[in-house]
Amino acid sequence: MAEVTLKHIQKIYPHSTEYRKKRKKEGQQPRGGNLKVTEEGVIAVQDFDLEIADREFIVLVGPSGCGKSTTLRMVAGLEEITDGELTIDGKVMNDVAPKDRDIAMVFQSYALYPHMTVRGNMAFPLKLKKLPPAEIDRKVSEAAEILGITEYLDRKPKELSGGQRQRVAIGRAIVRDPKVLLMDEPLSNLDAKLRNQMRAEIIKLRQRINSTFLYVTHDQTEAMTLGDRIVIMKDGVVQQVGTPQQVFDHPANLFVAGFIGVPQMNFFDARLEKDGDSYLVRVGDLTVILDRDRQEKLAANQVPPQAVTLGVRPEHIALGRSEVQSLTGSVEVSEMMGSSIHLHLSSLGQNVIVIVPTLDLTGENAGGFRLGQEVAYTFGGGVVHLFSKETGENLAE
Repeated sequence: MAEVTLKHIQKIYPHSTEYRKKRKKEGQQPRGGNLKVTEEGVIAVQDFDLEIADREFIVLVGPSGCGKSTTLRMVAGLEEITDGELTIDGKVMNDVAPKDRDIAMVFQSYALYPHMTVRGNMAFPLKLKKLPPAEIDRKVSEAAEILGITEYLDRKPKELSGGQRQRVAIGRAIVRDPKVLLMDEPLSNLDAKLRNQMRAEIIKLRQRINSTFLYVTHDQTEAMTLGDRIVIMKDGVVQQVGTPQQVFDHPANLFVAGFIGVPQMNFFDARLEKDGDSYLVRVGDLTVILDRDRQEKLAANQVPPQAVTLGVRPEHIALGRSEVQSLTGSVEVSEMMGSSIHLHLSSLGQNVIVIVPTLDLTGENAGGFRLGQEVAYTFGGGVVHLFSKETGENLAE
């Protein structure tokens, strides 16, 4: 069993003595980037709460500097926890040394010993534990077989490709049978093809070992394909926790909506209005009647008519004029993606992206779209998301 619980975890990096003296002399308040700054220092992670089940695969995702790697390093014991409580299997780990936490970590930079063979690199942590040679050989061979690197056991790291080196780094971690396996952007140094291959290997790996996974990435594709649940962070604060499908279909706020999805969600300035007991949204000349689910949630939340930010994903926009109303745009860029075309339109004074399946192209558009071509598009009330202009929160969740 390897349940991990983080309760009100906080990480503050204290100001340097020189910084404090300078601020005091200038009579200024502490400030810094987008992170919250107090007299104590910069808050890199704020009030982080999460319960991770045994063998669950959790992915921390967010832009650079959001606090995800800092959180991972606090679990590993490489960073001190300023406040809060970390438990693994019910035992408080705040002051436990990293070597005694029964965790293993895979770094972005591989961190292999160049003078050792693959076998030597994988066996090294087991030799430190002073296991019998026969057991070390068995564990290394089993891990190498799982990762498909048996034929490379007698090679040095410099003789391996990036993907093979990363497999060795993962192998060195799993030979220890850790309760918790931590991965800090392990695929970011690989090219696109290798990343796809390694994602598949990691999915297979988690089915064959009994560890709980905590994985950090800034790549939302990795997050969506690997995680049982995703933790989306911004400026040290958790924005939303949920399954990949939940955060895609029901983003909690404007940030999550814009961060999850490729290409990202389109946002429009709109007006939420009421017609009797029914809600509708006006975008330019288009009036959208919301579906029953959104109607009920807005009514339950007692949302008043107001200016809103309306979000709709590129794949949920349909080309062509509806029987009632449509919006129009001028083609600025047409990206052929094989099975679909990504259309960038100039519409309502902004850029709007529409994904058009190539199988749907007929008539004058059968060969694609011309630069400057005027096209009509529309979307229904069952695919839109409504966000508060003031708070950015999703009003229909």
